[in-house]
Amino acid sequence: MSKFVVGLTGGIGSGKTTVANLFAAEGISLIDADIVAREVVAKGSKGLKAIVEHFGTEMLAPEGDLDRAKLRERIFNQSAEREWLNQLLHPMIRQEMLEQVKNANSPYVIMVVPLLFENGLDRLVNRTLVVDISPELQIARTVSRDQVDATQVNNIINSQCSRSEKLARADDIIDNQGEISALKREVLALHQRYLQLSGINNAHD
Repeated sequence: MSKFVVGLTGGIGSGKTTVANLFAAEGISLIDADIVAREVVAKGSKGLKAIVEHFGTEMLAPEGDLDRAKLRERIFNQSAEREWLNQLLHPMIRQEMLEQVKNANSPYVIMVVPLLFENGLDRLVNRTLVVDISPELQIARTVSRDQVDATQVNNIINSQCSRSEKLARADDIIDNQGEISALKREVLALHQRYLQLSGINNAHD
């Protein structure tokens, strides 16, 4: 893959979207795994067809879209079914993301992947960037943003790669515990760095 790709990740509530949007404001293409994951099971897609064939039509909402809540419920306590779904969707998501990388026209690309390390998608990128905040701040921000209780957020945090592991595997780290002005400065510094690296990368093609 000749395009220089930065994998952006961070735990729930860390501010990945804010950081991604700051890169986008500099004209950088974003590829968002969550959006791609919705696209591969959209109405009329091969992904949705396979899910209905496997789980039955009760997985469909009245309008013919995927009923995500029902699907989550079905796979929640059934690891074999969850595994089947992952085997179906992960290659589709990966394929679509690589396609979008190929078609992107910015000097480098930011791939926004909440579970970058957990799903092995760090293999698709040249550099990894972790948005870091303390677990306490993660819980506080997510509770106020999503109106959910702290226990639920804590469970999500515990199901993801630990903070120390993320930081150990990151090439670059953005500390998002301060003001937005500080965050912007960090992003701009990294943007310059990635422009340089992408230039070096493309020179080898």
